Amino acid sequence: MMISTEDELLRYLDRLGIDYQRFEHPPVFTCEQADLVRPGLPGVSTKNLFLRDKQKRFYLVMTACEKKLDLKKLGQALGAAKLHFGSEESLMELLHLTPGSVTVLGLVNDIQHRVELWIDQEIWQENDFLCHPLVNTATLVLPKADLIRIIELSGHPLHFIRLEI
Repeated sequence: MMISTEDELLRYLDRLGIDYQRFEHPPVFTCEQADLVRPGLPGVSTKNLFLRDKQKRFYLVMTACEKKLDLKKLGQALGAAKLHFGSEESLMELLHLTPGSVTVLGLVNDIQHRVELWIDQEIWQENDFLCHPLVNTATLVLPKADLIRIIELSGHPLHFIRLEI
């Protein structure tokens, strides 16, 4: 089942009994823009990168907004040759997302499990995570236990990476 809209995602989360807080804001396309509208709540403001390598393997890398990533070093850490950003077409096809809306919650739409999820070990120590609900005009605050449950239900294994880049 494809979850195409924020409303569909929120209904899905409600059916699962997922605990979240929702904040609406103007569209944001970068972490810097998101920081200007970020609610003053505890939690990791996440940066999510949709990437692919030369072999056309796809990756979703989740880290903190504050981190600047070097794609060459990240590719070496992942064992991926020539890592670069995935195309808008691949992003829509695999996660049903548009640029600026990339979120770990998009994995609910990757039913063929073509995208590997990699999470920065450092941020995984936190208790709450700020994630887009498939759109860049709202932010959800999700407890880690509920985020784990959503990821597990999507069928994607949790991979961890140390991002000291």
